[in-house]
Amino acid sequence: MTCMEILRHVVVLIHLVGFAILFGAWVVEVANRRHRVTPLMNIGLGIAAVAGLILAAPWGISYDLNYVKLGVKFVIVIVIGALLGIGVGRERKTGSVPPGIFWSVGILTLVNAGIAVIWR
Repeated sequence: MTCMEILRHVVVLIHLVGFAILFGAWVVEVANRRHRVTPLMNIGLGIAAVAGLILAAPWGISYDLNYVKLGVKFVIVIVIGALLGIGVGRERKTGSVPPGIFWSVGILTLVNAGIAVIWR
């Protein structure tokens, strides 16, 4: 295994950790029956998005990347970010995040992970 392959695997790990932070923070809010956007959700999204962008570059691999899949995943990340931003604004204004926005964040996060695993 080359140094570039090891580095790419480390970035994949960081990407997965970012997803886990985002989804885990969302699950904690579900378990506590609260509809809130937490700073940890934003941190997880940031980590996952930056690592995902780094992984979208064709370095350290010997195969072609599926840029349609990457584009779909990128659009979903942008939508999740927008929903988190809207949720923070609504939370400041009214004290809570609308359920539709809150549940969309979790569902889209899970869909994005599903696309990564299932779509080849």
